[in-house]
Amino acid sequence: MNPIGQISPALHPSAASESTLNGSPATTVKFEDAASPLDRPKKKQKRNKPTLSCEECVERKTKCDRGRPNCLACIKRQSQCKYANVANILENTNRSTSTALRITKPPKKKLGAQDDFESPRQVPNPHERSASRGSTSSSIGLLSHVPYSHPSASNVFGIGSEHPFANYWTCQGGLPETISVLPVKLQANILLERYFECVDPVYPMIHRQTFYADYEHFWSLPQEEQNKSDGAFIALVFAMLAMGTQFVITGTANPKERQSTAEFYVSAAHQSLRMSSYLNKASVRSIQAMVLITYFLINDNHASDGWAFAGILMRQAYAMGLHRDPNIVCPTATIFEKQVRRKLWQAVLLQDTFLTVLLSLPPSATHTDVNVEDLVDDSSIALSNATDTAYMRGSWTLANLVQETICSPRSLDIPICTTQRQKTKLVADFRGVYRSFPDVFRSWDIASITQLCENGNKRIVRQTLFLTSNYFHNVMLLHSSESEEVPANIRGSLEAAHDAISAFFLLYLFFEVEAKVWWVFNHRAFLEAMCIGNILREVQANEENGEELLAKDPLFVKVKADIVQMIEIMQQMSEGEHGSEVAKTRAGVLSQYVE
Repeated sequence: MNPIGQISPALHPSAASESTLNGSPATTVKFEDAASPLDRPKKKQKRNKPTLSCEECVERKTKCDRGRPNCLACIKRQSQCKYANVANILENTNRSTSTALRITKPPKKKLGAQDDFESPRQVPNPHERSASRGSTSSSIGLLSHVPYSHPSASNVFGIGSEHPFANYWTCQGGLPETISVLPVKLQANILLERYFECVDPVYPMIHRQTFYADYEHFWSLPQEEQNKSDGAFIALVFAMLAMGTQFVITGTANPKERQSTAEFYVSAAHQSLRMSSYLNKASVRSIQAMVLITYFLINDNHASDGWAFAGILMRQAYAMGLHRDPNIVCPTATIFEKQVRRKLWQAVLLQDTFLTVLLSLPPSATHTDVNVEDLVDDSSIALSNATDTAYMRGSWTLANLVQETICSPRSLDIPICTTQRQKTKLVADFRGVYRSFPDVFRSWDIASITQLCENGNKRIVRQTLFLTSNYFHNVMLLHSSESEEVPANIRGSLEAAHDAISAFFLLYLFFEVEAKVWWVFNHRAFLEAMCIGNILREVQANEENGEELLAKDPLFVKVKADIVQMIEIMQQMSEGEHGSEVAKTRAGVLSQYVE
């Protein structure tokens, strides 16, 4: 089947008349005795090839993408899509030999604003996962060993089997085509509010006031002017809509419908990036959109795709010079513009660092001269949140230390520390970073968290739990690392694992929907539970009276209860018709440690 927008020479009406069967030019024959062209009766040209387009497109003489059960043209004009029997037979034959199906769905009725959710006008089938050639490789670099995500290439960017970015957008549609599928402004406002409520506190790289100024200006333009907008900005809007959709709380739409809607928006985001030529030029908006697309792919359980896309993101961030001190590369820029660049580099660095930690792969954001100290409180400049600046500085400082000391050794499967002195110093360095956090981020007991939520400071609660989880997870990795000269610190590992997984329990308690969506937080907690389980298993096998020790020692009892609680949460996430298979698998794995 030909790509949309291309016409095979075999199907082109003029092709047969211009060439012979062997491909040579056809010979023109003249008949001198023939009647005049005016005297000859015109013969109706008989079509010797079956019509593969739908009857509506044939009647209207419009281009048909031959999608099943409805083509894109019929979906857009809300008309019935019907194919001839021979076309259906040929389509079924092609399906049997294809690795992926070209499927489109008719648009669903819009839900009211009170439902807080709207199905997209065109949604690819979320259950169709196209396998790439690379996905069959045994290379662990494709993340097929990551517990537990889809090892094959995903289809969230549309229809196709070549690679995860294959899509169903037409060749001639351009940016106006993606703009045409934006939800109504009221629905977009709801999703953007959800984004700024759930995502922005954790990754505050987008200045809210500036964004909304551009956003409102876009909606105020006539359609013709909207179609001339910056593709990177449209991509950013769609990426934010996709992330906001992932965190929608709805009682009417099921999780699969929410997932397909979010995947449709991120497909539009990627298409908008393509229309802005994002591979040969970069901007603040395009980098912001790419950061969000990477997080979306990871949350959508496609770590392989997210990791690969993050590689492009990192290259573009370097090409744009975000890794350089703004005072050097753009000395004439305003203070606000320099702060925007620093915040964006911090978001790229943070994403790269903790993704490489979880996947045990080499870090990329290693070359920079941007200083954490230069990221100052700019609330007087652009109405920013002072707590956000403190949160970003803390996350940035921690990420720098983790990149220098943990990421590279883990990617090469070598000990983090080779001597006890080195380990002692490194533990002291981590404790120094923790002491540098503001008091509000170090007070995370349940009473303090409850009080913050009751006072309406949920933004700080989200930041506190994410920062706490990041910190103690890496401390756990440090204590559990061992070499010939440096044994693992069992009690230190268990204490750090307990603190890290407790942050996830609090997130699940206060923000259950968000805890289910954030793959990074889920996967981190799963690894912490596995670390606890492996240590308890070793203690039971190697220590004298190991079982008695596990039953009486308060620390061992406490961390074993953490595994039980983690299993209960994973089981809750896997319940129901639309429960998570990933959570079900994780619950099964952890159950082995408490049998």
